[in-house]
Amino acid sequence: METILKTEGLTKRFGGLTAISNVNFELKEGEIKGLIGPNGAGKTTFYNLITGVYKPDSGRVLFMDEDITHLPPHEICKKGFARTFQVTSIFPRLTVFENVRLAAQVGFGGGVSPFKDVSKMKEVTDRVDQILEIVGLKDQRNQIATEISQGDQRLQEVAIALGSNPKVLLLDEPTAGLSARETRYLVEKIRELFVNSMIKSVVLVEHDIEVVTDLAYTICVLNYGEVIKDGPAAEVCNDPKVQEVYLAGGKINAASQRP
Repeated sequence: METILKTEGLTKRFGGLTAISNVNFELKEGEIKGLIGPNGAGKTTFYNLITGVYKPDSGRVLFMDEDITHLPPHEICKKGFARTFQVTSIFPRLTVFENVRLAAQVGFGGGVSPFKDVSKMKEVTDRVDQILEIVGLKDQRNQIATEISQGDQRLQEVAIALGSNPKVLLLDEPTAGLSARETRYLVEKIRELFVNSMIKSVVLVEHDIEVVTDLAYTICVLNYGEVIKDGPAAEVCNDPKVQEVYLAGGKINAASQRP
């Protein structure tokens, strides 16, 4: 598999605090990669660096061999990035369909006005209906986005991200606030989307280690902004330093159900 996303020596300081220190990271095309670490490890800062929200003090970000380090967030998005957030981020007064359609309009190179005549955008509406059916939100198509369950709102965020037709999907704590049943359902949907090539390359930040080991091919572990281990999921999970730093000596095993 070819490398689609890469960082070289990425470093970010906030005053006297080094949030990200000389991070080298690679995501292969067609891979789900977990990014884990304790609170304050630098995971969200890392996401903000590769999506242009923050600019690094040193190092660079390469996407498909192009240096995107200093591009603004909207330009990076156009290159093929989509991101979900820890806190659900949707347009609260629009329907589920309308939320996903706005993203799909961007993905197809159109404008983002929610007031355009959708009958003139058949390709977009067909794409949205396809996505909603795949993620299991077809029956909620015309409901107001904030009136569906928390689990369905998380699925809606994934649907919105898919609407922009991304090459890389960044998932930030997608199961936060979900019940065990909702978490299992979301994991199965992410796996299904990946197997069916609706999602092509994924970076997954997630505190639920079972979710990470269930989905990820490889895992990168951050601690105090530094990479302490990066490699195949089973190898990382069984590493003594990872067990000590991230799991406080607990034991985990990589799942064998990955797509």
